[in-house]
Amino acid sequence: MAFQISAQSGPVDEALRATETPDTLRAAFTVTLESPRAMRIYDFDPRRDAGERWQLVDRRGSDEDLDAAAMAWAREAAPDGRLFPDDLRASMGRRVEVSDLGMAWRAGFHHKPSLNDSDLDVWFAERVDAEAWLDPESGRFLRIDYSLPHPVRGPDGGRLTEFQQSYLLETEPHWGLSYIASYTMSLEAKGGFTTIRRNYTATVTSIDFFFASHEAEADFEAERHPATGRNLAGR
Repeated sequence: MAFQISAQSGPVDEALRATETPDTLRAAFTVTLESPRAMRIYDFDPRRDAGERWQLVDRRGSDEDLDAAAMAWAREAAPDGRLFPDDLRASMGRRVEVSDLGMAWRAGFHHKPSLNDSDLDVWFAERVDAEAWLDPESGRFLRIDYSLPHPVRGPDGGRLTEFQQSYLLETEPHWGLSYIASYTMSLEAKGGFTTIRRNYTATVTSIDFFFASHEAEADFEAERHPATGRNLAGR
C-alpha cells in the first residue's frame, strides 16, 4: 500500500524527533573504516586533549583515499557530530511518499539542501533518489539511502556513472535518540581515459554517549519530561 503523508506528524515526525539531538550531546566511539584495499580502526573521545582525541588503533593495507577521508574527519571540530543526522527534517521536506511493506515503511523523498550542504552536496541532491526506511512501531528510522538513478555529466566534466550512499541507524537506549551506526559510500566516475572508483564503509563498533555537562543533561531531561506532562512510562 502506498500513500502520501506529512513529515510533521505521526510516525515520520516521531522518527525525525529522535534524530534531533541537542548540541550538548557528545559521543566517544571506535570506528572501523574499510575499503577493498585497506582497513583502519580509529578511536575518538572529545574529553581527551586536542591532539589526542583521534587515535589510530589498528591498520592494514594501503589506500591513500581512505586515509584522506579519515584525516578529513579527524580535523573536524566535532567528529562525533557525523553520528547525529540532525538536519534530516530539513532535508526531507514537508511530505513524503510512503510504501507500507509490513515490517517497515519505505518513505521516498527529494533531498532538500540545508545550510550545512556544500555546492557539491546541492548538485548531488538535485540528481539522486532518496529513501528512508522507518519502523512505524518504534517510530525510529532504520536506514537512509541515496542513489543515482542513471549516469549524469559531472559538475566539472566527465560522467558520474554510479553513486550509492547509505546510513544504517540505531537507537541509543537511555534517551531513545537515533544515531548513525554504519555508513557506506560507493561511486564510479569516468572522464577521458580515466575511471575513478571510491568504495568504503565506516562501522561504529563501540560508542559512549554523554552530555557536555550535568546541567546540559538536566536541561534535556526537563525539556523531554515537563513536570506538568506525562513521562515516558505514562505515555
